[in-house]
Amino acid sequence: MDIELVINNTVSFVKKTLKGAEGGHDWFHIERVYKNALLLLKEEKADAFVVALGALLHDIADSKFHNGDETIGPEMAENFLKSQQVSSEVIEHVVQIIKNISYKGGNVQRKFSSKELDVVQDADRLDALGAIGIARTFNYGGFKNRAIYNPEIAPKLDMTKEEYKNSTAPTINHFYEKLLLLKDKMNTTTGKEIAQKRHDFMLLYLQQFYKEWEGEI
Repeated sequence: MDIELVINNTVSFVKKTLKGAEGGHDWFHIERVYKNALLLLKEEKADAFVVALGALLHDIADSKFHNGDETIGPEMAENFLKSQQVSSEVIEHVVQIIKNISYKGGNVQRKFSSKELDVVQDADRLDALGAIGIARTFNYGGFKNRAIYNPEIAPKLDMTKEEYKNSTAPTINHFYEKLLLLKDKMNTTTGKEIAQKRHDFMLLYLQQFYKEWEGEI
């Protein structure tokens, strides 16, 4: 099996599949996660092929855009990788990464563990932090026609998986319900270091946001 060819074919498949996707979950999101994963691999010992495929296919069919159906993404990835004659062991590993990578609320724990999942999950979470994380959050809030902020609606930090999936809260609440929790959920040393810097940037942004909301200079 030509690993480079499989990766190139996977890139083409993902670009085609996600053409026209919401801006925070499009090909460019996948590309950033892939680059993050390659960066983390410099310090982490993990199967680079599994990490590459996991990063490239992790959002091939995000359940948020498929009526909450979490089976479509893993099935699409599995069928594609079978068409590329990838080994059953690698396919199963990538499928488990896709099933377990997403943040589903503060009380939900993943049901599978591997160093490869650690890397891909950190790579994905890094794209939810910092300047790009802020941009993605407001882009999705606009996509869902949510309020930017409502002081009367407090963030809910103890949501169940279903409550998290079905939340229609203002976009600012998402910082407290997910984004600001991520730095303490990172798996890798490098991921933790980068996450802290992006976390600090988001705190500065929120300070400025509230000042402007109150009409302060």
